[in-house]
Amino acid sequence: MGIQRLGVVGCGLMGAGIAQCAAESGFQVWIKEADGALLARGLKRIDEAWERALAKGKATGTQCGEWRQRLHGTLAFDDLAACDLVVEAIPERLDLKLQTFTHLDQAMGPEAILCTNTSSLSVAQLSPVLAPQRLSRLAGLHFFNPVPAMPLVEIVRTLATGAETLAALQTFVKDLGKTPALAPDAPGFIVNRLLVPYLLDAMRCAEQRLASVEDLDTGMKLGCGHPMGPLHLSDFIGLDTMQSVADVLFDAFGEPRFKAPALLRQLVAAGRLGRKTGSGFYRWEGEKRMEVMPL
Repeated sequence: MGIQRLGVVGCGLMGAGIAQCAAESGFQVWIKEADGALLARGLKRIDEAWERALAKGKATGTQCGEWRQRLHGTLAFDDLAACDLVVEAIPERLDLKLQTFTHLDQAMGPEAILCTNTSSLSVAQLSPVLAPQRLSRLAGLHFFNPVPAMPLVEIVRTLATGAETLAALQTFVKDLGKTPALAPDAPGFIVNRLLVPYLLDAMRCAEQRLASVEDLDTGMKLGCGHPMGPLHLSDFIGLDTMQSVADVLFDAFGEPRFKAPALLRQLVAAGRLGRKTGSGFYRWEGEKRMEVMPL
């Protein structure tokens, strides 16, 4: 069950990052999007990352050329049919994921491994649209943002996931130069189960005016040695994503620590989603964090 050809469904931030890493690691990659404009935008994001690597001396022109030759864009599920592994990386909506896996079940060969990059939904919820014989080759493959920089990948096993599938995915993750962590199919898996309550508590502290946004971030960054503070990180992740993950965890466990604070819902309702919209807890200019925004 060696993996040589990778399919990625979704060419947004996560999908593009997964495809970029795989192409750089020697895999042939087919990345699918819903329409040509979304595909062009995602491929441009990958190409710009390679141009930056070239400009900084982190890659040669020959390497960039080889990476580009391994990357193939498509709008058709059928073009993924020869892939050994497909990773779905579309928005966190179960209805969209079920539609996607219905198409993959019809298009893929019987030995293909199908994975979702979901950060909070149950992997087993995708089972009803798959043929029974395919369930042993269904798993979660949860990458972290930004994919090229983050070294961890959670491999999420359902009760039906086969040992051979897990072994193949562990090898694949290591071949990407990353570290696999095996997680059960429980809401939040490992990292978000621990991380999300911490981020939500920081929002409650801002909501209750315990300290300023900047001081809350500085305190955790310098006091605990974190690379960025919790509100900065929440902006980086996306406040709409934070709200969605919190809702899934609260529905699953019913614990107050998982409940999205009113401040988070207000920011999302106002369209202040963090880095992706240019404002959240902070104002953003592209990837650069600027001053604190008023609450």
